[in-house]
Amino acid sequence: MDAEVDKIEEDSSEVKRVNMPKKNKFRMHAHINPFGNLTMPTPRNTRFVDWSIHYPSFFGVSKNNDNKIYTNTGKYQIAYDKEVERPIIAPTILDIGCGYGGLCFELTKIFPEKLILGMEIRDKVINFVGEKINTKRNNSQYQEFMNIAAVRSNCMKTFHHYFEKESIDKIFFCFADPHFKKQNHRRRIVNTALLTEYAYCVKPGGMIYVVTDVKDLHDWEVQKLSEHPMFERLPVDMEKLNECELAMREGTDEARKVIRNGG
Repeated sequence: MDAEVDKIEEDSSEVKRVNMPKKNKFRMHAHINPFGNLTMPTPRNTRFVDWSIHYPSFFGVSKNNDNKIYTNTGKYQIAYDKEVERPIIAPTILDIGCGYGGLCFELTKIFPEKLILGMEIRDKVINFVGEKINTKRNNSQYQEFMNIAAVRSNCMKTFHHYFEKESIDKIFFCFADPHFKKQNHRRRIVNTALLTEYAYCVKPGGMIYVVTDVKDLHDWEVQKLSEHPMFERLPVDMEKLNECELAMREGTDEARKVIRNGG
């Protein structure tokens, strides 16, 4: 995948192609303490989030807004210092803890008209996703991948700063950090308190999807979701008919690694 041919730049005589960003240049530790001293810009509330910088074509801005990248990192900064008009459109499909963005790119095939957002706490990793999105947009001459974006955020602390009440269709949690030690269970991205925040932002009838290769974490997620009054589990036969489940099981980098290792 890293060897894909990429970025298209046109001049008067020819089309030039540049290689995709290399994942090995964006490696980071897999585990970060979400309760640690992580400093990053955060919108005061939803009125300070300008979605037009992430999805320019959906707001009438041509040519990918001059290929500017905004991932909320030191390299690709977002200020969140100005209140903006409430947007007509905003992302409705979220991949929380998106890693290197594999699921986001798969979801564009399923939901080409929906705005999809990957959220990740690691700055180098989210920079890779942002650069890959920008490159793929160029590669398609701004015809594809215009509906996905990536933002650095600590969702355990600031999720509700980004999304309005009952505005989200789907949230995905793929191969989340299991935080095996009991004293670290509060760091798990699916827990009772956080599910209440997600429920506030998810539309009635909306969906939460979870996948993991760690049975202990799977049992925990099923228990917490089943016990929460705002969620109920779909019948298994309905799950098997869901194309989103196939994307989670087979379409992400982590899923492919699990398959390779016979997990």
